[in-house]
Amino acid sequence: MQSSWKNLFFTLALPLMVGAFSALLTQNTMETFAALNQPPLSPPGWVFPVVWTILYVMMGLASYFMLAADAEDAQRDRAWDLYGFQLLLNFLWPLLFFRFDRCDLALICLILLWVVLIATIISFFRISRKAGLSLIPYLLWVTFAGYLNIGFCVWNP
Repeated sequence: MQSSWKNLFFTLALPLMVGAFSALLTQNTMETFAALNQPPLSPPGWVFPVVWTILYVMMGLASYFMLAADAEDAQRDRAWDLYGFQLLLNFLWPLLFFRFDRCDLALICLILLWVVLIATIISFFRISRKAGLSLIPYLLWVTFAGYLNIGFCVWNP
């Protein structure tokens, strides 16, 4: 049981630390963001950290469910590789968008994240239905973020 708690702690801590480090590197950029022309349906700025925190917890739970399920090592390794790659892309997107003010490169990163996230969901789903389903809200939010990213590129040339 103790190992299970350690696994849960690790799987929750990893995406939360990725998000926290990204937030640290992009701090003090929300003023710039607020000054941009907002595309329709843009939520207020306070929504983003709330939603992302929930999504990072869901990512952690998904990886915990995947880790706890029976699977072949090769299948689990592929799932972990995809999960790690999507976390890296998730980390890079706000840096490109907020810190470096490159909505074009951020959009390319986000499209790649979307593709890798779908592959991650499929990979997780093959190991644990609960793990795959736990990532669906994340995919929906990344899809919405893609709409916003395109809107910011168009509305703020």
